Amino acid sequence: MTIAYVLVNVTLGKEEEVIQDIQEIAGVTAVDGVFGAYDILVRVEVDDVTLLRDLITSKIRKISTIRSTLVLIVVEGQDDE
Repeated sequence: MTIAYVLVNVTLGKEEEVIQDIQEIAGVTAVDGVFGAYDILVRVEVDDVTLLRDLITSKIRKISTIRSTLVLIVVEGQDDE
């Protein structure tokens, strides 16, 4: 399982619309609006990195009001357990 967080910047005033669009994408497990350098935080869980790449490039980045993204892939095996 590959887990990643995607930080998203969107066109001003389009945050709620983009959140709704992203929530409909398979593999997205959480979407939250945030304050700070980015507008939206997305949590993604997919089977492998290839599927992650496709989800980011083919679905998330294709939303026209998204200005930029930053992808943070979780390192496996570095948890508290």
